[in-house]
Amino acid sequence: MRSERWKWVICSAAPWIAVPAVVAQSASGAGWTVKPEWVRAHEEFLASDAMQGRGSATHDEEVTATYVASEFLGYGLKTAPGMTGYIQKAAVTQPVLDGHASISAGSTVLAEGSDFRLIIATGQTASGNLLRVEAKEIGQAKVRGAVVLLEHVPADKPTMQLIRQLSRAGAAAVLVEEDASTKKFLTMVGGQTRIPIRLEDGPAEHSGGTIAALTPPAMAKLSSLKDGETVSVTVHVTPQMAPRFTYNAIGYLPGTDAKAGTILLTAHLDHLGMKPPVKGDGIYNGANDDASGTTAVMELAHALASGPPLKRSVLFVCYGSEEAGELGSTYFGEHPPVPLKDLVANLEFEMIGNQDPKMPKGVLLLTGWERSNLGPALKEHGALLGPDPYPEERYFERSDNYALALKGVVAHTAAGWGTPPTYHQADDDLQHLDLPFMTAAIQSLVAPVRWLADSDFVPRWNAGGQPKPRE
Repeated sequence: MRSERWKWVICSAAPWIAVPAVVAQSASGAGWTVKPEWVRAHEEFLASDAMQGRGSATHDEEVTATYVASEFLGYGLKTAPGMTGYIQKAAVTQPVLDGHASISAGSTVLAEGSDFRLIIATGQTASGNLLRVEAKEIGQAKVRGAVVLLEHVPADKPTMQLIRQLSRAGAAAVLVEEDASTKKFLTMVGGQTRIPIRLEDGPAEHSGGTIAALTPPAMAKLSSLKDGETVSVTVHVTPQMAPRFTYNAIGYLPGTDAKAGTILLTAHLDHLGMKPPVKGDGIYNGANDDASGTTAVMELAHALASGPPLKRSVLFVCYGSEEAGELGSTYFGEHPPVPLKDLVANLEFEMIGNQDPKMPKGVLLLTGWERSNLGPALKEHGALLGPDPYPEERYFERSDNYALALKGVVAHTAAGWGTPPTYHQADDDLQHLDLPFMTAAIQSLVAPVRWLADSDFVPRWNAGGQPKPRE
């Protein structure tokens, strides 16, 4: 049994957080047990109403990062190379719209409010050649740089899913007739236009395009235009008044061999914050997304720091502002405390709080399983991991691992249920977690990750497995 004592760690953002000062479980660190009460304790704090949903780039996110940093300190982790503390802070910016956007094409001018509603706006005017695309043609259409008029969406097809496909393919803007799917999305974001946050030192352009939902009469006006005509979606913005930041919590476990490389274990600590309540209290607690992943990173830090020294160093990072566009992980990738070339592998943890019905009992899915030899190697050493059964959803590209994978790091995400019923809902709370499943999943990774950090095994991309940036 591991003995514990408690001390108080004074933190500027949350001076009341109690942190365990850890004494090694045994000289060898063997037989480590992840206790369910530890898992529950993290979740009860992170997903509590007091945290108000841990909104991206908010004070609540800062408090969350401080809690995680305090746990890292309590477990005996060091500050990362070049850092003087456990929190990496990045300035972000978010424009404010004036509500008077317009869509123009030749003599046709549509006004925000009466003719359309902005669903997502980047803060930049979007302009391009008009391109009509039917839902069934999305995979074949060359939409990069175009203003896409999405037509003939089947009633059983979620419009927002199709729009995301077009945005990922590089459409400058997507215009669609308002339907149940777009209304549901607006409800999810509190009835307001979603305005992406960006890193202050990042590019002004957002990776996605502007999206507008048109009234039927407005849609009819644009439908009469010819393909190739220039269409502009013009927005008017004012800068934000007060400085704003996002926060990454980073802990470091130095290895005994400086040339052996570093293992990176990550999750995101933010969620959706608060919204005008449709039902309940309007707090989006994010117990599964991604307090569960944050808990996994903390408990793996707990386990590894309590054992004997490892050959490789291990970085434990919980990113801020994933929900705002993976800003924390992007900033980390541009300002890593160790060179990216020294990262042996990255394992991200995302929504591990529930069992996926398509996976074997007790097993987490690993995105991009077939892309490298990392997953099979961890499984061979006892990790409860298996192939992602949802390749069509492209989960590999939709988590914080992806930016590092594009830079060459063998990086994957371990997840529970791909898209559970509570995903981005107000009932993603403690009551809807499967804590025994979650605890067992974390437990199954302790020995395999320790093996990875103490071995000479170097994960490699399989032929054609490393992703390439889209042109």
